[in-house]
Amino acid sequence: MAKQRASKLPNIPENEFRNFDLFSPTDFRYAIPELVPYLSEEAFVNYKAKVEGALALQLASEGLCTKKAAKEIVEACGKVRASEVYAEEDRIKHDIRALANVIASKVSSSSKPFVHLAATSYDIVDTANALRFKDALQTVVMNDLWKLERAFIAISREYAEVVKVGRTHGQHAEPITFGFYLSFYVSRLGKRILALQNAAENLTGKFAGAVGVYGPLSLIVNDPQEFERSLLDSLGLQASEVSSQIVQPEPMTDLFHYIISTLGVIANFSRDMRNLQRSEIAEVSEQFSSKQVGSSTMPQKRNPISFENIESIWKKFMPEMTTIYLDQISEHQRDLTNSSSQRYLPELIVMFDYAVRRLTKTIWNAEENRPRLGVDLKKIKRNLEESEDSMVAEPLYILLAVSGQINAHEKVREAVQRSINEGTSFRESLKKDQTLRELFEKITEGKRKYIMDPSSYTGIAAKKARIVADRWESKLALK
Repeated sequence: MAKQRASKLPNIPENEFRNFDLFSPTDFRYAIPELVPYLSEEAFVNYKAKVEGALALQLASEGLCTKKAAKEIVEACGKVRASEVYAEEDRIKHDIRALANVIASKVSSSSKPFVHLAATSYDIVDTANALRFKDALQTVVMNDLWKLERAFIAISREYAEVVKVGRTHGQHAEPITFGFYLSFYVSRLGKRILALQNAAENLTGKFAGAVGVYGPLSLIVNDPQEFERSLLDSLGLQASEVSSQIVQPEPMTDLFHYIISTLGVIANFSRDMRNLQRSEIAEVSEQFSSKQVGSSTMPQKRNPISFENIESIWKKFMPEMTTIYLDQISEHQRDLTNSSSQRYLPELIVMFDYAVRRLTKTIWNAEENRPRLGVDLKKIKRNLEESEDSMVAEPLYILLAVSGQINAHEKVREAVQRSINEGTSFRESLKKDQTLRELFEKITEGKRKYIMDPSSYTGIAAKKARIVADRWESKLALK
């Protein structure tokens, strides 16, 4: 396979990153350079070699090989390249034995017996995957999520007092504030971040042999479980409580569940912002650069491209969670039905992080430390005023009910319906309905303001926005 690849791409330097010779748009369009050391195929080989090196050091600590041999193996592991391993795999048709052979080719004859000693393939593969995914999340992705959460918090605070119409079922409902609107996402994203942190921390590795019973280790060490624990501890991982040939799949399943559900949160936010950007609503807008083109034929177009792109990413990768759940099933002690599907997991992490970064850049100007999301206060006010006459129905009904009026909800509903049928103002119609007018006059002056000025009927929206912002800033140590 390696020779075939090389022969199809002549005259291209081996070390050149061939963007347009790749198949996946993840590579040539959405790549995150900071994730390459963890999630590329070269990185995968390096992480597997790192596990092999940790094994050699553990063998030396048990006195099974010399420290000199272990050091030699570790140094060899640091020199392994994916191209070598793939070339050897082409020859022998086994990826991990190919890795072991390449490592062994770089050490002295006296050290060769201790390369990959007592290991089965998935002692190496599952441990390497857990380690690199944990590193990728903790080193790169979590930092990007914190930046997005910080942006949500800042925008929520800035617009905590800006009253806008709330919407349910696509219809105008009651007033909220734009900051309160954002606080919903501050909380949702914050909870996902904590869950994702915990899932990354709980990833497990294994070193229990071909069927999980520590057979090879039982031949050479007194305490196989302690050998496994110590080896994995040196890598910063926990050991699976009990393994077959593979680790228990649930910790990895949980990790990707939280990645996908977090992607769902930001996709939901993106859909909301895209809808608020509709021409007839126009309450928010994406920033357009001076040279940016919105349409190949309509020069006037300014589309919500980033918000749409993020939801599109969610549509593509959310269904892959089904495959991850399917990969929980492995017959008996191991089958190979997840061997191909799990190779796509790094792509999911890359696209998740791309979506997080793109959304952050869309709503927040990091250089100037201010929102990039356009918020049109005039349009917000216009849309609120469009329904303010009828949205007083709820506070009116509540105030009448607490004053003892029987069937207050029905009386107000009928009055609203009459105003709709007659095309008249609901509040003006109250003056014409003697019964409702008399009831309205019983409401205290302090409470009447919610009827006369619906924009004051926002409950504790502004306060709640600040409470949520303060709580998550503290909880995530973002100050």
